[in-house]
Amino acid sequence: MWTALGAQTASGGLLNQLVRAYGEPERHYHTLQHLRECLANFDAARSLARQPEQVELALWFHDAVYDPRRHDNEERSAAWARDSVRAAGCDAALEQRVADLVLATAKHEAAAEDSDAQLLLDVDLAILGASPARFDESSVQVRAEYAHVPEPEFRAGRSRVLAGFLARPRIYQTPPFHDALEERARANIARALAALQA
Repeated sequence: MWTALGAQTASGGLLNQLVRAYGEPERHYHTLQHLRECLANFDAARSLARQPEQVELALWFHDAVYDPRRHDNEERSAAWARDSVRAAGCDAALEQRVADLVLATAKHEAAAEDSDAQLLLDVDLAILGASPARFDESSVQVRAEYAHVPEPEFRAGRSRVLAGFLARPRIYQTPPFHDALEERARANIARALAALQA
C-alpha cells in the first residue's frame, strides 16, 4: 500500500502503534474487531474505489485516536494520519487527502462527487446493516464505551444519533452498499430506537 502511494520510507513501528491504539482497554466498539470488519468490507468493495490505497490508509487511521470523553477524535486521528504520510515521504496533496477522508467520518457526510469518501463512509457504517445479532452486539459495545454517561443521557444521545441516520434519504451512498444493507440497517435502527425509548 505504501509503495503504491509513493512512500519513500515506511515506519516499521507504525503498524504496531495502530494495533496498540485500537486495542486500548477503554475501547469496546472502536476496536480491532471494527477495524478488521472495515478492512474486510473494503476488500470486497475495493473495485469501487478510484484511489483504493488512499481509502485503505484512511480506514486504518479513521478511529486511530478514540477517547469517548472527547469530541475531537477525528481531528486527532487525521493529524496522526497526516504526520505518518509526511514521515513516509509522500507528497503534501496525499497528506491532505488522507486527512480529509478521515475527517469525513466525523459527520459521516461526503460530497456527491467524492465517491471514495462515500465508499469509506459506507464501509464505516456497514455495522448498521449487519446481521441483527452483530448489530445488537455492537450496541452493547457502544454502551460499554460510554459507561461514564448516565443511562438517561446515553439513551437520549444514542437515540439522536440513530434517528439522524434513519431520517436520511439514504444511509448508504454507493449503490452496492445501498442495495445490500439499506433495508436491514433501517430495520436494525428502528428496533434499537424502540428499545432505547422503551
